[in-house]
Amino acid sequence: MNLKSLGSTLVTILLSLLAVEAALRLADFRVLRQDASERSLSYDYDAELGWIPVPYSEAVVTTARTIHAKHNSLGLRDIEFLPNGRPTILFLGDSFVWGVDAEANERFTDLLRERLPRFSILNAGVSGYGTDQELLWLKRLWPTIKPAVVVLLFCTDNDRLDNGTNVRYGGYRKPYFEMTADGSLIARGQPVPKSLKLMIRDEWLPRHAWLARLASFTYVEVHAPQIFVPDPTDRLVGAIDDFVTGNSSRLLVALQHKDDQLISSLQQRRIPFVTLDGAAAYGAEHGAHFTPEGNQFVSRILETFLNEQVSQSSRTAGERN
Repeated sequence: MNLKSLGSTLVTILLSLLAVEAALRLADFRVLRQDASERSLSYDYDAELGWIPVPYSEAVVTTARTIHAKHNSLGLRDIEFLPNGRPTILFLGDSFVWGVDAEANERFTDLLRERLPRFSILNAGVSGYGTDQELLWLKRLWPTIKPAVVVLLFCTDNDRLDNGTNVRYGGYRKPYFEMTADGSLIARGQPVPKSLKLMIRDEWLPRHAWLARLASFTYVEVHAPQIFVPDPTDRLVGAIDDFVTGNSSRLLVALQHKDDQLISSLQQRRIPFVTLDGAAAYGAEHGAHFTPEGNQFVSRILETFLNEQVSQSSRTAGERN
């Protein structure tokens, strides 16, 4: 091939690539778009958990409404954690705990801080996490926080969906757990591949070239295709309970809505629980997160629940002594 033919071939290839790039931009496929959720704005890639909040990060997030988010040195959307001699109650959960559609001071955890001053209240929610990621996140935080009580908020709307797969929320990759024949859990999907949304945010080429996005998307889909496993939710909650009680602490569960299967499992394990049915929420198209009134409602329910459980624990300890 002479230089003229080579040049003509290269020009043809370049024009073809430019045409494909233009077509991809015009088509604007949703899977290739960057998003503006709290996951892409305030979270970073993590090989164990999939995504993780960035310490000291700040973001403005718009869902049903626009809110401001700020993370502390541990990556928690909360005030700085400073041990003060009071027993710590750590709240574990997804966007309902993290506070999508809520300013920090509107969330039920911040309201409980005022209602339960004898405790140190800590919000460890991470948006999008399933119970599987929450188990891993709790284990990572434990050496620093060592809470006296862990309150797991179970999102009835989608936690079972989260726990049954390795891909959620428009392509975000996550770890998952498989159950063995004897009922034990095995973590899978680690190291978690970096999700396209985070590649677009962090890497120059995918951020500016849709062809690079398509290539990255194809690579991830081929090397980490979506997998579905039998629902391990009840076992995961049991694993959290085993870990918490094994560290001389106590697990309590709050259910966004009634879940008969999980309630039966909680009763068998004698894990105290409360349901939050009736809390005012935004529309399902925005994720049905609590409104300010809903957060007030939840804080009152949890205040009563926590006071009852703490009083019961104190009576039991007194009887043993």
